[in-house]
Amino acid sequence: MSRTGEAFKNRKAFIPFVTCGDPDLETTMKVVKAAVEAGADLIELGIPFSDPTAEGPVIQAASLRALQGGVTTDAIFDMVVKLRESVSIPMVFMTYANVVYSYGAERFMSRCNKAGIDGIILPDLPYEEKGEFQDVCRAHDVDLISLIAPTSQDRIAMIAKEAEGFIHIVSSLGVTGVRSRITTDLNSMVEEIRKNSDLPCAVGFGISTPEQAKEMAALSDGAIVGSAIVKIIGEYGKEAAPHVGEYVSSMRKALDEL
Repeated sequence: MSRTGEAFKNRKAFIPFVTCGDPDLETTMKVVKAAVEAGADLIELGIPFSDPTAEGPVIQAASLRALQGGVTTDAIFDMVVKLRESVSIPMVFMTYANVVYSYGAERFMSRCNKAGIDGIILPDLPYEEKGEFQDVCRAHDVDLISLIAPTSQDRIAMIAKEAEGFIHIVSSLGVTGVRSRITTDLNSMVEEIRKNSDLPCAVGFGISTPEQAKEMAALSDGAIVGSAIVKIIGEYGKEAAPHVGEYVSSMRKALDEL
């Protein structure tokens, strides 16, 4: 089992997403540590990108704030190295293919390995083009984590068979963001994934309440929350860490009831 898969070993995994550098990297570090202390099992770290096509307004605004604040990929790698002094749970990057491509895929994955990043999610990388990054990820022991969306339909089996680490299920069509309810037939998606892969799968996009997290984790192996957390950080800025900790704690509690 890979490091990212280990996050699901003992319980339903709670996975928070944080945009690195919003409002600054020091706050990102505090937020990550607070989330870990509150019971997060894996952290998704977003590397800001100027054209985040999969993101809704909340994460887009966070990316913009981070970029305007001068955050760089190099500075994010340095932050991860510091985080690894006290954070032992798996951490993965979520960013866009262009960020990796312009940095140089070989150099990027090599730095991931050295810094202690266990996997990467590239929402704009189609399954058919993943070969471009697959070999270099494997060479540096970085899981290339697959997304499966409601539109994947007849491609679910194909994607699941070749997935690594864990499978990130996209609960809803459209961009990231808080939704009042999630109407996708996730049961049949999970069923199809289970038929073709032994990897754990977690549901993300649209989850904001403990009730939703519990519902999604009951169907799968965990819940991923991004926009609701990024919103808290947007609201409290440099003072966000305890508020994020409190929120993660409420999610952890809901998942532990399963």
